[in-house]
Amino acid sequence: MHKKSPSLPASIISSLRHRRSRPAAPSGRSAEQASGTLVASYNVHKCVGVDGRFDPERIARVIAEIGPDVIALQEADKRFGERHGLLDLPRLEQETGLVPVPLGNASRAHGWHGNVVLFRRGMVRDVHQVTLPGLEPRGALVVELDLEGGAALRIVAAHFGLLKRSRAQQARRLIEIMQSRDERPTLLLGDLNEWRLGARSSLKELGPAFHTLPVPVPSFPSGLPLLALDRIIANRPEILSDVEVHDTPLARTASDHLPIKAYVDPGLPDLSPAEADLARGGRPAPLSERPLPMPEPLPRGEAGQRNRERVREAGARLKRAVNRTLGRRGPPPRS
Repeated sequence: MHKKSPSLPASIISSLRHRRSRPAAPSGRSAEQASGTLVASYNVHKCVGVDGRFDPERIARVIAEIGPDVIALQEADKRFGERHGLLDLPRLEQETGLVPVPLGNASRAHGWHGNVVLFRRGMVRDVHQVTLPGLEPRGALVVELDLEGGAALRIVAAHFGLLKRSRAQQARRLIEIMQSRDERPTLLLGDLNEWRLGARSSLKELGPAFHTLPVPVPSFPSGLPLLALDRIIANRPEILSDVEVHDTPLARTASDHLPIKAYVDPGLPDLSPAEADLARGGRPAPLSERPLPMPEPLPRGEAGQRNRERVREAGARLKRAVNRTLGRRGPPPRS
């Protein structure tokens, strides 16, 4: 059973108190968790570190430090134009064994709206690219995985917007998608851009499918993590361990977000896709063959310009809040 989430001020105070005890070396898997499936989420900030240097190799080394079985990346592609990918995926596969979930499009992008899912062992049963509503181009990947041991897991990898109203719409869209699918163990991984906790949080919209949310861990900004923008959330809390931040010297520099990670228990009997399909009297239609709710098109012209200005102002407010908390001036971190 998950612990009760702390208040935002308490979370920030705890981060400040423990800033001097941050580890100086990577932490590996513990012996008792070595048989679990390690999942992670990481906003790689377009491979630009807090030192302003574009360094995809540094991001790859952080991913190797984590050693995940499944990882969701955000901002792994350029934001505009062809959105081509920024990582050397063949080299990453050679060094870590991780391969991207195939999307079957001709784009030069690694993923969908900057979202990439990589996995180590298993088989992809289905994948669907979802455009999320809101005033910014945001998206999600819905991936059905058969893990190496035969367990089935649905991964929803997403990057929510900067505006609270957009985040609430995006959360509701994911709930609609989950309610239109067959019920199975599901993980939501990603940068959800929500630092508020409790009733004021836009993530309360996830309640119908994800129920009690796990205790958030601060992951932003990476130099002194105060805000829990990144989340790993399960629709069945019993399958997920406590979420931890991957806090190492390299991770503090490589991106303005720290990665987060948790273990999934693959031994639960109700994770078997074959048993679930037989109980329904047959296999469900693949996800890609069933319609998903589609968002309204983004406004153009003068209305679109006003929306873009609102998004920029929301980002600026977040940066000012972080700077006030840190009690300093200077170039603010980016989300």
